[in-house]
Amino acid sequence: MGRNHEVTTSQLLLDDAGELREPGWSRRLVQRYDRSMIRAPKWRIKEWDYYLVLSDSFAGAFTISDDGYIGLQSVSLLTFDGEPWEHTETVLNAFPMGRISLPSDSNVGPTKYMDKRLRMKFDVAKGKRRIRCKFDNFCDGKPFKCDIILKQSDMDTMVIATPWDKKHAFYYNQKINCMRASGYMEFDGKRYEFNPQTDFGTLDWGRGVWTYDNTWHWGSGNADINGNSFGFNIGYGFGNTEAATENVIFYNGRAHKLDDIEFHIPEDSYMKPWTFTSSDGRFEMDFVPVLDRAACLDYKVIVSDQHQVFGRMSGKAVLDDGTVIEVKDMMCFAEKVHNRY
Repeated sequence: MGRNHEVTTSQLLLDDAGELREPGWSRRLVQRYDRSMIRAPKWRIKEWDYYLVLSDSFAGAFTISDDGYIGLQSVSLLTFDGEPWEHTETVLNAFPMGRISLPSDSNVGPTKYMDKRLRMKFDVAKGKRRIRCKFDNFCDGKPFKCDIILKQSDMDTMVIATPWDKKHAFYYNQKINCMRASGYMEFDGKRYEFNPQTDFGTLDWGRGVWTYDNTWHWGSGNADINGNSFGFNIGYGFGNTEAATENVIFYNGRAHKLDDIEFHIPEDSYMKPWTFTSSDGRFEMDFVPVLDRAACLDYKVIVSDQHQVFGRMSGKAVLDDGTVIEVKDMMCFAEKVHNRY
């Protein structure tokens, strides 16, 4: 256990053969991604920026992606109070293969996508990020729009460079948790306002060359605990993670590295309570689902079976110095996804 090699050398991510120089995790993007150094075919390259902005009673999710032979731009609106509800609207593009021009570094922008129906832009400035979107005919003929600010203080993130046991395949990923959220979303005459005291955004920034068939687990959440920012990123199931896992807890801007985490999902229903256990005893949680954002696509060559489950988590997380953080009814999500694409 304890496979947690931390990369601290600033260097190019890939060598001249198109393989990872140094698999492992880091607190920032110390390794530099350069798309032109990839040795796999263009249609195998996957690049995306995914933001999730979550409050206790509603959430928005925003994706701009270029997955080689398909581009997938999507917006989700979720509400958790009363009868939980969600709607995801997606625009698909054939064979973008780099034309969407996603930045090679998460610290620069903009990331943007525009067509007749959808205008979406992610801006990056010092200390903050901005998500703007206008989506015509989002649901029932009605438009969706948002203008959200995420405050990004000087803080640790979770970065992982993971190889697959296949030539030229790799995954370079950054998760930025604990960004306090303000701004709004609007849909169907309702305005959803984010409160930076309690609400947070997360960025999932991914670049790489994936193998065809993968099943992964991922969970993430943020909360304000007595004025302290707390967050977690947990996951497994893709690539060769011998060098490092992506399991991290964040507390007031510092990352605390965890060993292995296991998701215990009831076999007969995603909506029954789950548990999470850890090999080092530092992440032990119960999870009560509220909403399963399920999506199933089957185009024969492209198959995706996704269950992104939102719910409330309670339990304990242990920092590097042994401090125990008690978590109670924290709104977050955990997912299991099987993709062939």
